[in-house]
Amino acid sequence: MNAKEIFMNQAIELASEGVLKNYGGPFGAIVVKDGKIVGRGQNKVTSTNDPTAHAEVMAIRDACKNLHTFLLTDCDLYTSCEPCPMCFGAIYWAHIKHVYFSATQDTASQFGFNDALIYREVALPIENRQVQFIPLLPEQGVVPFQIWNIKQNRIEY
Repeated sequence: MNAKEIFMNQAIELASEGVLKNYGGPFGAIVVKDGKIVGRGQNKVTSTNDPTAHAEVMAIRDACKNLHTFLLTDCDLYTSCEPCPMCFGAIYWAHIKHVYFSATQDTASQFGFNDALIYREVALPIENRQVQFIPLLPEQGVVPFQIWNIKQNRIEY
């Protein structure tokens, strides 16, 4: 068994352990840098009452805490299942280099974890989405961006 398979097995074991311990859904993830695990995560949506507590997000948070950074540029993510749209976004924001996954989104869908609605909704014009997105005070909303734009010591990301 090669290193990538060993890491993937560890992510899958985290997913199974999380189910058995009633943490949440059947998902586990690890972040690896230079051949070492720097972050671990299990889905803890139901045990923490946090809809954002997906395994990938939890692993990214753990890795960032452990590495004292918000960028995981030289890291790889191993996840027991193809990431959902939220985790997909978190992966891109973290600048993760590679994502290895085991089960597909089709497999997840067969077990009740279907993200197809979200993928469809994102592509729709705002006025056609099921959740209403209503602009409010757009003139004031630009102010924080203007402050950011002139800030001399901002940290880019």
